[in-house]
Amino acid sequence: MEATNTEEVPLRHVEKDVLIPKMMREKAKERCAERVEAFNSCCKESGFFMAFKCREENSALKECLTQHYQDPAFFEECKRLYIQEKLEFQQTGIPAKNRTQKLPTSIQNNNRVVDFRSKLVHAVEAKG
Repeated sequence: MEATNTEEVPLRHVEKDVLIPKMMREKAKERCAERVEAFNSCCKESGFFMAFKCREENSALKECLTQHYQDPAFFEECKRLYIQEKLEFQQTGIPAKNRTQKLPTSIQNNNRVVDFRSKLVHAVEAKG
């Protein structure tokens, strides 16, 4: 029987304390993208003096990120997403980052061979 409810899926210590918080950091950076970009551009413009010149951007970024890190609903959302990815991995054996739909290389290579063969046949027929 497959457990789909987040309460039913047991999580290891490393998942609760490392992997889900890692996902939270990534998602929080996406949600705070405007502040991340402002801080990055300030740092690029300021160079060596970025620690002094970019304090306002840095504190705005920290505030946004901390707000997400301390939100229990955000933790539960990331936990649900993590469990969903974990269950999909258990079913498919393919990690989420590798789960994009691509043509297998054998099909791509086969198409190239067919194209080459058809060109070769046309070239032979033209001579003959």
